[in-house]
Amino acid sequence: MKNIAILALGLIVIFARCSKEDPFENVARKMQEFVANISAYARTLNPNFLIVPQNRIELAFNQIEPGNGPHTAYMSAIDAISLEELFYNGSFAPDNKRLGMLQQRKATKKVMVSEFVSQNVNVTDAIARNSNEGFICFVRTGDNYHYKLIPTEMPNNNPNPISSISAALNYLYLISYDNFSTAQEMLNAIAATNYDRILIDLFFKGTALSPAQVNQLKHKPNGSTRLVICYINTGAAEIFRYYWQNSWNLSRSRWIKNLTRATTMSFGLNSGTRNGKTLSTATPIHS
Repeated sequence: MKNIAILALGLIVIFARCSKEDPFENVARKMQEFVANISAYARTLNPNFLIVPQNRIELAFNQIEPGNGPHTAYMSAIDAISLEELFYNGSFAPDNKRLGMLQQRKATKKVMVSEFVSQNVNVTDAIARNSNEGFICFVRTGDNYHYKLIPTEMPNNNPNPISSISAALNYLYLISYDNFSTAQEMLNAIAATNYDRILIDLFFKGTALSPAQVNQLKHKPNGSTRLVICYINTGAAEIFRYYWQNSWNLSRSRWIKNLTRATTMSFGLNSGTRNGKTLSTATPIHS
């Protein structure tokens, strides 16, 4: 009998930044173990489960130091690397430190970069710089910082079927649905695109997409297959999610360290002594 449950096939983890001078090596080690444990467990359910960490490329190395060689367990647990704002963070601002680390690892793992450009004229340059490094790129423009729009143009149009992350030449990152009145409207808009990989949130305004709805996205308009990935957050407790309990906000449980935004409580794995980006994740889904 066909399993109609939605099974995760991948994971993107968005980590809090910390400088190497900060005493967070122990936190990094715990995160490396956390990702490896997720990978091991998920692959007992589905051997094809994919893990794609986003940001905190330092975790790919022993003691989070590029000079210390790759962290074997962590690298074995993941299938690709994803990160944000490598060359552009509004304006041109190349992060040469992270670029150097990616150059060490790109021969073994696919690299996907989400850039942010405040002026549309820089879209082409952002794509070209990533392409020159062998990275696939999604570019957010000034009106799309929060991943709510489908770009009018797609780089590297690819008619071929996609069954692995390494085969993807482009991807769509859409996790905010404010511009869509219904789930079907959103699904129709995505289905009409030719992206190789689709990254979405499983929940449309509080209601989970069904396996049948997800299946609508698994083929390009020409009929060839593609990967569908769904965004979740495992590093922060978001108060708008179905699992949220009101008592958490009142008691400030020990496992919640920071109120980082009006809608997010950071977990203890993210140091409570620093402000910054919260730990979060995203995962591909399949029925």
